[in-house]
Amino acid sequence: MPPPSRILYTLYELAITGELWRHIVATTARVFIGFGLGVITGTLMGALAGASRLAKELLDSTLQGLRSVPSIAWVPLFILWLGIFEYSKIALIAVGCFFPVYLGVLGAILAVDRKIVEVGRVFRLSAPTLVRRILLPAILPAYVISLRSGLGLGWMFVVAAEFMGASEGLGYLLVDGQQLGKPDQILAAILTFALLGKLTDGLLAAAAGPFLTWQDAFAPKH
Repeated sequence: MPPPSRILYTLYELAITGELWRHIVATTARVFIGFGLGVITGTLMGALAGASRLAKELLDSTLQGLRSVPSIAWVPLFILWLGIFEYSKIALIAVGCFFPVYLGVLGAILAVDRKIVEVGRVFRLSAPTLVRRILLPAILPAYVISLRSGLGLGWMFVVAAEFMGASEGLGYLLVDGQQLGKPDQILAAILTFALLGKLTDGLLAAAAGPFLTWQDAFAPKH
């Protein structure tokens, strides 16, 4: 194990040469694109399965089975279908982000209290107003948690994605450090992953905060 001073010096060397920033930009771009695609498809399919019993019966069992497939098992298939370049990497990240978002949306819709929906109908709210005033606030807290879970998985899946012949990215730094016997570079890349994951999770939580101010949730004092 290299000492912390050596890890920090390695980060410093990578930063002043510009190599670290190049790898960070490449990895972050892949995560954000894959996360966006996973969120869009996961939200739409979760909403469809939650709103329609028929859609749930057709989709959910298959998706639950696919959810158990290890991330690395998708790699040969995506390389075969999409090649070894960016499309296969982004597809793998999107798959990782899709499942927590899908489950979060589906579970949140199925957990909506039937009584509050009936209250909205008693007040003769139109369907769009019912969705906006009742359903969206009811599912939003669980949706935010699913987004944060999906983003965390996106950062994990990008490592597997960048093992697929990447020439830049933090995953490439990990492989390069392993092949050249540089444990300080490996730990520097892991530390960078941790910092980026924490930063993006904090930004996502902060962006969602204004939409959850109505919550009167339990907050522990200690």
